Order: sequence, then C-alpha cells, then structure tokens
Amino acid sequence: MSSLQLNIDAPEGESTFFADIALPVPIPKLFTYRIPNEFKEVIVTGARVIVQFGRQKVVTGIVEKVHTTPPELYAAKPILELLDTEPVVTPLQVDVMKWMAEYYMCTLGEVVNAALPSGLKLSSESRIQLHPEKNWSELDMPFDDRELILLNALDNNESLTYREAADYLQLKSAYKYIKSLVQKEVILIYEEVKEKYRPRRVKRIKLTEEFASEEALESLFARLEKKPKQTDVILAYLREVPVFQQPELNSDGVPKSYFTQGEHSNSSLNTLIKNGILEEFEEIVSRFGAFEEDPQHQLQLTEDQQRAFDESLGHFESKSTVLLHGITGSGKTEIYISLIKEILENGRQVLYLLPEIALTAQIVNRLQAVFGSRMGVYHSKFSDNERVEVWQGLLEGRLDFIVGVRSSVFLPFSNLGLVVVDEEHENSYKQYDPAPRYHARDVALYLAHVHQGKTILGTATPSLESYSNAIQGKYALVTLDSRFGDAQLPELKTADTRTERKRKTIHGNFSSVLLEALKSTLDKKEQAIIFQNRRGYSNYLSCDDCGFIPECHRCSVSLTYHQYKNQLNCHYCGHKEAVPAVCPACGSTKIRTIGYGTEKIEEDLKLLLPDARIQRMDLETTRAKNAYQNIIRDFEQGEIDILVGTQMVTKGLDFDRVSLVGVFDTDRMIHFPDFRSIERTYQLVTQVSGRAGRNEFPGQVIIQTDDPEQAIIQLILSQDFEAFYHREMQEREKYNYPPFSRMIKLTTRNKDKKLGQDAAYFISNILKEDLKGSRVLGPQEPVINKIRDRYLMDIFLKIERKYNINAVKAKISAAQIELLKEKRYSNVELIVDVDPY
Repeated sequence: MSSLQLNIDAPEGESTFFADIALPVPIPKLFTYRIPNEFKEVIVTGARVIVQFGRQKVVTGIVEKVHTTPPELYAAKPILELLDTEPVVTPLQVDVMKWMAEYYMCTLGEVVNAALPSGLKLSSESRIQLHPEKNWSELDMPFDDRELILLNALDNNESLTYREAADYLQLKSAYKYIKSLVQKEVILIYEEVKEKYRPRRVKRIKLTEEFASEEALESLFARLEKKPKQTDVILAYLREVPVFQQPELNSDGVPKSYFTQGEHSNSSLNTLIKNGILEEFEEIVSRFGAFEEDPQHQLQLTEDQQRAFDESLGHFESKSTVLLHGITGSGKTEIYISLIKEILENGRQVLYLLPEIALTAQIVNRLQAVFGSRMGVYHSKFSDNERVEVWQGLLEGRLDFIVGVRSSVFLPFSNLGLVVVDEEHENSYKQYDPAPRYHARDVALYLAHVHQGKTILGTATPSLESYSNAIQGKYALVTLDSRFGDAQLPELKTADTRTERKRKTIHGNFSSVLLEALKSTLDKKEQAIIFQNRRGYSNYLSCDDCGFIPECHRCSVSLTYHQYKNQLNCHYCGHKEAVPAVCPACGSTKIRTIGYGTEKIEEDLKLLLPDARIQRMDLETTRAKNAYQNIIRDFEQGEIDILVGTQMVTKGLDFDRVSLVGVFDTDRMIHFPDFRSIERTYQLVTQVSGRAGRNEFPGQVIIQTDDPEQAIIQLILSQDFEAFYHREMQEREKYNYPPFSRMIKLTTRNKDKKLGQDAAYFISNILKEDLKGSRVLGPQEPVINKIRDRYLMDIFLKIERKYNINAVKAKISAAQIELLKEKRYSNVELIVDVDPY
C-alpha cells in the first residue's frame, strides 16, 4: 500500500469515491465510508478521519485504502471530517499492524487503538448553548439569579463548557443550574469533538521593524524621555538582542517571560505593544527542549568491544539478527552506540528498545551527549502531547533515532535500519492485557524485516529461545566474556536462612551474613542494593485466632498490606480498603502481617541501620513522571546508601559505587508455578548481581535461601550460563515446552463461574477433536481464578514446531465461531494469547 493523492478529472457526480477505514474498536474488518466531494482531492491513505460508528459513537479512523467500490452489505456513511492532508501512519506501519493482528489473533482495530497515542485520537467535551428555537427573555417563566447569569453569559457567547459555566457562577460546579435550564428547555447540551494534541506555544517579544534602525531608536528614546519604565523595557530588550550588530536576531526576539518574570513593568510592556513599538508573537516549541551533542564526548572501544563491534557488522552481511551475549558490565551499550552511529551515518533510522522506563532515565543522558536533538524518547510516563511530538518528529524527519519501551514499535518509521533490543530476555517486553498481547522483541524482529533492516539482541542472560536460535545458526552469536576496564565479576555466596533461624542469628528477615556485609559496606562509604521481587509491606494479614485472611472481593487473591498508606491493596484490580482493627470473622485483635515486601524491608533496615540513608524503588514510589530519574540521580550522586527495589533495580542500571547486592526470597521465585520459573530466577539473580562491582570497588552478592544446595542456586553461583542453558533445555525437551513447541493460551472470562467453565469445556472439546488430545491441556482454573469479578478458566495448546501454526489458529478461530453460535455463551469472553510467556 502506498500513499495515494487523488486527482479527480471526471465531472462532478460521475464517480463516487470510498475509503476503507481502520477503526480503533475491536472489530476484525475495515469499514467503508463515502468520501464527500470536498475531501476527494486532498484525502490520502494514512490520514486520520472522523467517522460515525454505530448510532451515536464518533471515532478517529485511519484511511487504509481509497477506491470506487461501494460496500455490498450496508450503505456507506460519509466521512465527517478529514484531520490530515499528509499521512500520520505510514504504509509499513499498516503492514506491521496487520501482521500483529494476524499473528496475535486479535482485531486490527485493537492494534490501531494500541498504536495511536491518545493525543492523535479524538476527545469530546460537553458544552451548553441557548436553544435555537426559543428566546428565553420572551418566555413567561421564572429564573433565579444564577440561572439568569448563565443565560446572559450565553447571550454573549456561542457556547460554554461546564467549567466556564461554573466560573461565571463562581461555583465549583454549575451542574444543578444547567440541569434546571435543560428541563426548562431554554438551553441544549452537546458534545464538541476536538483533537487532544495541542502544540506548545511560547509568547515572544520583538522590536517592530519601524524602530529597528539607529535613527528610529534615537527618535524613540526622545519620545520616551519622560517615561522611564518604558525606556527600561526597551533597553532591556536591546541588551538581549543587539539589533545593530546582529539585526537578524531581532526576528527571533526574546521570550515574553523575560519581562514578565523580571523587574520590568507589565503595564509598560503592554503599552509598548499597544503603541506598535514592540510586537508580540507566538512560536511553536518542542516540549523536550534542545539537546545538544557534547563535542568533548569521545567513544573509545576496548579491544574486546572493538572485536564485538566488528563481528556484529560482519555478521550483518549475511544475517539479519545478531545476539550479543555479554556478561554484566562488559560494555554492551558502547557497542550499541557505535552501531547506531554507523547506521545513522548511512541515512537510516534506529530504534533502541529498553524493557523499563527506569532504564531510559539513566541511559538517555549518555545517548543525548552523543546524538543530541536527533534523538527522541518515547514511553508511557510522557504526556499525550509529548508522545505526539515524538510521533510527528519521526514523520517530519527531525528525529531519526528513538529510545523507548515496548510501545515504541508502533512509531511511524519510514527507513528503519537497525533495532536494538536491550535486555532481550525481559518479560516486560510482553503485553498481557489488553489486546494486542504482543511481545515487543518479536514485533521488533518483524519490524526490522519489513524495513530490510537489522536487529541486535543484547543481554547477559539470553532467553532460551534466542540462544537456541543462535546455536542453530538462525541468529549470529557475538560474545563478550570480560567486564569493561579493570572491573571484575562479583563474588557470589549464599546465606542459609533456615540454619540461621534455627540458631536464632537472623534479624527479622535479614541473615547475619547479609547484615554484617551491609554494615561493612556503609563503613567503607560504599553503596548497596537490596532486591525483593514483591512490593508492599507484607504479603497479607492473618488472624492468629481463627486464621482469617482479608481477600479482594473482586479477585481470588489476598490483599497486600501497605503500611505507609495504612491500607490493604489488591495488585490485580486496584481495590483498596482500610486495615481492620479487629478480625472481621471472629473479633480478635490478634492480627499480624505474614511475609514481607520492599516496604517492610525498608522499614527493617531503618531500624537495624538507623544512620543509613535508605530509599525504596518500586511501583509505589515511582508513579510520578520524574520519580525514576530523581531516585537514580540521588543514588548516582551518593545521596542514598541502600536502594531497596523490585525488578526495576535488576535491569541494566550502572552505578559506580555499588559493592554489595542482597537478594531476598529466592526460593519463592524458584518454586513459582510456571515452567519458566527456573529461567527467570537465573536471569533476575544474575542481572541484579551484575549491579555490584562495576568499577574499582570489588563486588559481593549474598543470596538468601533456605536451600543453598539447590541445583539452580549452584548454577547461579558458578556464573556458568552454558551449563544452565544445557540443563534447562533438557527439561524443556523432556516435557515439550518452548523452544521445542509453540504455546497458545485460551482463557474464558465471565461473571458466572459455571457458565465460564462450561464454555471452556465446550471450546476444549472442539479443539481436542481437531488437534488430538495431547496438544490440548485443560481446561483448568489458574492459580488466581477470579480477577475484577470475572472467573477465569485456562486452556493451553502445546504445538510441535513442525506443525503448521496457521492451521492451528484457523481451528481456534473456527471454535470461537462455534462458541458464538451458542446463545448461552454469548456473554462469555474468550481471550487468545499467542506465546503467552
């Protein structure tokens, strides 16, 4: 598909044109709309349009195709508005969206909805206006004083928002009076559809051309001789803008804030503008400011890094994907930067994917020093307007290098030469809910393919799938076995918590080994990281007398206790409730906390090490836009001694003074009911261990466990990835798990538990007949069988690699249709998750 500019030579009325529109709603097909005459010559594929969908809904759609064939099954509605005369979505983007819809078994509408930033979609705002067929002043009807204020305001304004109406009445809400006037039929309420995105505008001041000469200024100062405040404003302007030495600077002027936030008189400034001496104008500016390249920045690769760089470039001659397997601290980022420079110098674009926003906070400064303002950053902590600016920056060619999280794969690249997927093993790249349930690493591989670009997957702990692909020759493999500079891998050891509990040498949740190491680290003025993969204060509360545990009434999970909020939270649906003073079941006051999260560890540390400066980094402490950056900056600058965190602290962060890492709750991670639990434990512990000893400080890692002799613990201690890989692959092959098979998970979801279960059996019976029973596992209740008042049942399909996966998907689609034919299952939701882990 290519961008199409229509030129209509035929006489008016001879041809009717139609457009197939991709709508951001969960429907599988495109809808066809009629193109009104006024849009025929300017509509292009990839542009946004406003269309009516259903009886009342108005949505933003994307033009996918323009043609002259009317739909057969329905009368085409007209396009209501054309929002763009240039494409905002590229043809290759549409190709990727269609592939995602097909591969992940969702609708194109769901992909479009996920792809477009909210700022490019429509919003609506309720407004009020006078009834056009009635004159309120002529009606024999009583109005109170506030109603009259609103009616008079509407006499002077075409319409008002609810907020503006409240301002006129000097109230917090005008709803009461609006409702009354609607009932009296003198005003109407309507929805105004508008674009969310608004460019950022800055007011500036410049000297009008009439006074931009020496003679004119002398005359002006004579006129202002008795007006010293106005003279001060002019002199201040001339100090900032030397109009005689550099007259071209006058056209840019100065920000208005230069005067309004200073000591100058606002009234004098406004008088000079009114009299035509100064001119006020607006300039559209970036919300990101200007990032300049650092001319002093020199990238010098070590011998090992240069070898890896050269090998990667060499492999790109014959392979499209390189797996860069470098141990923690080996300097993979420097290799990425060198590769990115190479691609940009060839005139192509680059996408650098990171699994967590926390990682972008630290790496962006390093990259901006090299690439300056040609680089954009894209993630969910940015506002709608900021994300639209990055989107438009790519379209307009101002940006050719993007650093972002998984949603960055949807951006409008036109000539993508390289995709870097850092920490490629991370499950943060997987989108679980809502659809599309995609994996950004896999989408990145396809994205690079359609652009005829290359992909580099980098990690210290490759996913078994990626490493298997490299071993089999599908990917090229490049290794880095030594740390950058003089740094050495940390020493790993265990703390036997079971033995310490017997000996009573444990302090709360801290073994004596870890506590002594923390004290030693603080004495040496070094830093430590404590990793606990659970947020909150404790896992749950429990009554000592009757065993009651507070649970979420909407989900089948216990509520997590958060002490700093003094409340119980459900981490699945967001439900919150107060901490009970007595047991709701038996009335006992003997309620205690069970288990521990990051909040509890933080509290214990403050008691055990009162002089230490301790900070927590988890979802609760990083909700604000710049919270990640602030915590990381404080830790980098030595203002924090001990950082307590969840998975956020394991992912690629680089701190010079960290010499100790403590790992909590390893056994719970190992025994989590998931076939990937061993792999993820190895990856998490190895990654967080890699934060220690990255500079001249020797690193030490202490892993707390009840069973130090477990095979996985011994493999982590040996830091031998090859041994771990071969052992785990034997297990996967034995039980036919990925990468030896493909998996698809089907989940039924319904408020009626029995109905959801029946639907799951209905689907599984069809699939077992079509696919043979051994490939279909279940149905079964998941560990958490109820979320947000809906009961869940899971069916797993395990398909051999040699089997045609598209044929399997076709059978699933057919089974979905059979389910929909059954009236009793019409409200049962069936969720399909391809590659669920």
